[in-house]
Amino acid sequence: MWEENSDTEHEVGGKLDYSPVSWREYFDQMEDVNVGPADNRDVFRIYKAGSEGPVLVLLHGGGHSALSWAVFTTAISSRVTCRVLAMDLRGHGGTLVRQSDDFSTQTMSSDVANVIQACYGEAPPPIILIGHGVGGAIAVHTASNMLLPTTAGLVAIDVVEGSAMEALHSIQNFLKGRPKSFKSMDHAIEWSVKSGQIRNLESARVSMVGQIKRCEVEEANSLEEASPVTDVVVERNEEFYDQSYVNDKENVTSESVYKWRIDLSKSEKYWDGWFRGTSNLFLACNLPKLLLLAGIDRLDRDLTIGQMQGKFMMQVLPPCGHAVQEDKPDKVAEAVASFLLRHKFAEARGETKSPNSLTR
Repeated sequence: MWEENSDTEHEVGGKLDYSPVSWREYFDQMEDVNVGPADNRDVFRIYKAGSEGPVLVLLHGGGHSALSWAVFTTAISSRVTCRVLAMDLRGHGGTLVRQSDDFSTQTMSSDVANVIQACYGEAPPPIILIGHGVGGAIAVHTASNMLLPTTAGLVAIDVVEGSAMEALHSIQNFLKGRPKSFKSMDHAIEWSVKSGQIRNLESARVSMVGQIKRCEVEEANSLEEASPVTDVVVERNEEFYDQSYVNDKENVTSESVYKWRIDLSKSEKYWDGWFRGTSNLFLACNLPKLLLLAGIDRLDRDLTIGQMQGKFMMQVLPPCGHAVQEDKPDKVAEAVASFLLRHKFAEARGETKSPNSLTR
């Protein structure tokens, strides 16, 4: 179930508004960052906010995009002085890379380092790596391999080796069970909220745009008969990010469908490598660390012992789904702000509470 109480502000004429919202409501700018030699470049889509303070590098979970951090970005920016850089990982969102099927931790952590270097040069500002799910594992590997020398802190959100490894077998069933396509962006947003994938309508309206893309089915198949294997699909040269859909709501013909930007099932061979060993890598990182969990039952043995030994800060959030920073953006922002203030990484804005809410 989703929380209707928090969605009343998104009602139109008594009905919930499932129309998409532009990234511009939450970020200051969007950029495509070129990485690699001029004749063989990878292009990473990033979103930025803020102009002072440490850089919070936000890494999303599998199948999501940088837009999953949109509401959180507004929430954290109102609490502390900081900069935000949220990037679409390879194969996700608006990022275009040559080897889009290479999801190894080594490649993906190198991507993070390359994007930061392209944006800030050899001497970037203090960096706080913050990752959710797969992005959390990539953040841990990036920090562990010291790919960014100015990294000052590490925040992992709902990424625990033990529970992640146990859940791997069920991911394919989840992927097979969800719709293969949607007849409109609005319907995709409605599904994401009603299915519980995202339990916050405000976040779903901005983030689902990064998960699905508009395609044209060349053969006049009905949506009900659409198959990801047999359909011939051509992606249109259209960007939702420029508000073309958000503002004028183009007429969607019966030949247009919205499909997932990434087929996560094809990345299965990398799933084990994303999470195996991450708990010990996290504990071994010689940095101030924060672990945010959607439930205390997610802690594995290594992290339980490490937490008892005071090796990192931890906070268990109120009941929410796996998309923690989307479901509870304010709670996540409060926890991250407390972490930043406690370690004097950032300065408080206005009435920000004192950093006394984290357990150690």
